[in-house]
Amino acid sequence: YDAINAGFGKLVFVIRKDFEQDFRDKIISKYEGHIPCEMVFQALDALPEGFTCPEGRVKPWGTNHAVLMGKDVIKEPFCVINCDDFYGRDAFANTLSENGSVARGVCMYDDHHHLKDVVERTEIMRVDGPICYKDEEGKWIPLEENVPVSMNMWGFTPDYFQHSEEYFKEFLSNPKNMENPKAEFFIPLMVNKLINEGTATVEVLDTTSKWFGVTYAADREATVEKIASLVAAGEYPEKLF
Repeated sequence: YDAINAGFGKLVFVIRKDFEQDFRDKIISKYEGHIPCEMVFQALDALPEGFTCPEGRVKPWGTNHAVLMGKDVIKEPFCVINCDDFYGRDAFANTLSENGSVARGVCMYDDHHHLKDVVERTEIMRVDGPICYKDEEGKWIPLEENVPVSMNMWGFTPDYFQHSEEYFKEFLSNPKNMENPKAEFFIPLMVNKLINEGTATVEVLDTTSKWFGVTYAADREATVEKIASLVAAGEYPEKLF
């Protein structure tokens, strides 16, 4: 609803093939007639030529692999968001789930609001009070209370797909990634490479919006209440379409 009102031209959903019909019936049907919609499918075997999925792997290849699935249907500048997050009209803010750890790209940016560094931290939560992340050695490292993080709301140009394809091959060529059943090709991993090698710049935009989302099933009730409060305040109609 917010994307349509902001002027976006189409929606591309990245889903698993096995619930395509349910998704068409319950989700796509809501938007038909309002904005063009497409579906693309993320699968474990959707890999570059010459690579095969390791036996026993069940975990998806990560957020940037999901983005790559749209390369054949997205030819224009585009925005990437998580489908289980609510960003508000403006964008996002740093929020933890009260029901467990979360994964976030911890960000650093310069005085000109250009992103300098973004590192995916897969376990962030409050540990006896302070917000901490677990490092590669399993130690809990404190983070500042208001540290900026990526909530996976990105704006990219179409050449991002070419860079991603090339780097995904590097990622898969690393035995450490192929042997680790939990290794993932994250968006921050790709963005950080482009920034550090000087291929791209990323501007960090401020927002007044408040993020909320469903990381855990227990987050659902609070999310429903927050959406209801936005409707009650008149920010959104009770029926969007």
